[in-house]
Amino acid sequence: MKDDRKIRNIAIIAHVDHGKTTLVDALLKQGLVFRDNQATTDRMMDSNAIERERGITILAKNASFFYKTVKGDEIKVNVVDTPGHADFGGEVERVLKMVDGVLLVVDSYEGTMPQTRFVLSKALELNHKVIVVVNKIDRQDARVKEVVDEVLELLMDLGANDEQLNSPIVYASARSGVSTLDMKTEAKDMQPLFETIVSHITPPQGDKNKKFNMLISATEHSDYLGKMAIGKIEAGIVKVGDWVTITNYHNKETNQKTKVTGIFEFAGMKAVQVEQASAGDIVKIGLNHPPSIGDTLSNPEEIACIPFVKISEPSVEMTFMVNDSPFAGKEGKFVTSRHIRDRLYKETAKDLSLRVKDGETTESFKVAGRGEMHLSILIENMRREGYEFMVSQPTVLPKIIDGVTHEPIDELVVDVPAEAVGAVMSLMGERKGELVSMNPIGDRMKVTFKVPSRGLFGFRGTFLTLTRGEGIMASIFDSYQPLKGEIDRRIQGSLVAFETGETTQFAMFGVQDRGEFIVAPGEQVYAGMVVGINNKNEDLEVNVCKKKNLTNMRTAGSEDSTKVSPKKNLSLEAAIEFIADDELLEVTPQNIRIRKKYLDHNVRKRMVKAAKEK
Repeated sequence: MKDDRKIRNIAIIAHVDHGKTTLVDALLKQGLVFRDNQATTDRMMDSNAIERERGITILAKNASFFYKTVKGDEIKVNVVDTPGHADFGGEVERVLKMVDGVLLVVDSYEGTMPQTRFVLSKALELNHKVIVVVNKIDRQDARVKEVVDEVLELLMDLGANDEQLNSPIVYASARSGVSTLDMKTEAKDMQPLFETIVSHITPPQGDKNKKFNMLISATEHSDYLGKMAIGKIEAGIVKVGDWVTITNYHNKETNQKTKVTGIFEFAGMKAVQVEQASAGDIVKIGLNHPPSIGDTLSNPEEIACIPFVKISEPSVEMTFMVNDSPFAGKEGKFVTSRHIRDRLYKETAKDLSLRVKDGETTESFKVAGRGEMHLSILIENMRREGYEFMVSQPTVLPKIIDGVTHEPIDELVVDVPAEAVGAVMSLMGERKGELVSMNPIGDRMKVTFKVPSRGLFGFRGTFLTLTRGEGIMASIFDSYQPLKGEIDRRIQGSLVAFETGETTQFAMFGVQDRGEFIVAPGEQVYAGMVVGINNKNEDLEVNVCKKKNLTNMRTAGSEDSTKVSPKKNLSLEAAIEFIADDELLEVTPQNIRIRKKYLDHNVRKRMVKAAKEK
């Protein structure tokens, strides 16, 4: 049986792109996890295909490593890598109950960002011990001293206690695998960080002599054992074959007795089967009855109900519906309302930030999440699994407070070249943003705004254009405030196909001066489908399927004169940002198409006329 003093449970928390996953790589490589000659990859914890493609962490993941201290003790460190993007903050909230301390990673140039404040506030609420890791100290533009001051100011602003205010600071370059406690001392390896983890983070306090209980912080599916519960054992010992009781803090009357079919501990990045585990261990437990996140497992002789953290409410909603376009059912495997409904409700079991309810018709569903990125990842996963459906424009979820309608407000931080500040501030003014602060950093400016969440729909593309691709932006939910008034989301209209057929180079050449195409010659389109972006702020119907009359006359160079500019490839996020309130996004495993809600030209005209009369 293990000595509890030989375990440390930590989570890595930070803003997106500040180096959490790279830091975990360095800890695992130097923590006796891999053989000297074993091949490894970068961002090993980002195992999901979408995570590797986009370079972000979406799901929190567990791993462990062993460290031999300078005193000769071998310590097992369970580490949880968490997402940094604000839309996946629910993943951070649910796993923090599993650990006893956190490594707060902060970029040596960017400093504290919106998500830094969010994740740190959640850790302080649980009274976790904090180790501040100033990462990327090898950057040429690093401003280490200023960043340390920003972290201390943030700790004070969040009401940290004296011990948390005196949190140790470690300076590191995760990419190079080095750390130091003093910038004047050369960094050679990760030993200073290892020693700080062992000395500062408190070992698990659970008593193995008490009756077993464990809060379920995550679930996972196994082909052999079904749904498995992941969490930290708070007290007692559990063995394979034991009977345990599943209870829920919010529904204490419903108890379900079930049998433990398997226990797995984390060893490196793998889960290793063991016969028993005790207080302080982070484990996966297979059960006969499927558990849910937030449930408590306990000894039937002494049933416990451990409170679960309150997950922040979603603020953005989209409508998912059955595809009814002329191309419906040609590319997808799962196309019916039953398929879509089952998949969406299944997602809520593992994603606590997601809310799903039936829509106004039997073929539509209201899906609410933490942001556009949160919902776009769900859409991308579903289309890769073979689902075909349509989604509406994202809208914010208002709240009625004291009889007044309030809307969600985000804190937006932008880091832009000094010469682009004026253009960005003008754009923010159009979107009802309010300036909070401006701080110069070299020849750049870090500007903070409070802006309605709906004002950020479609903002990223325009922002990158204004800053010539050099701007960095990050936002996070701040508060609810009274409605700020009308905001124009789009300054360009759509080019809409007039008829169904195959696009031709001849027809597209004739109208390409009207805007930018998002389809290429030779593609199948249907009437009412959006085929391009208009230069003007209005919709325009165009015939892109007209064929050239054939004659026996040929002119030298005639083919060169009808060249069409390459189409603009819209990513899923860009398409979601672009669609207007009278448009839908058709999503299939093979294609993403933008279309009008009403495909018939005459129906659209009647609907526009009716809207104007209102």
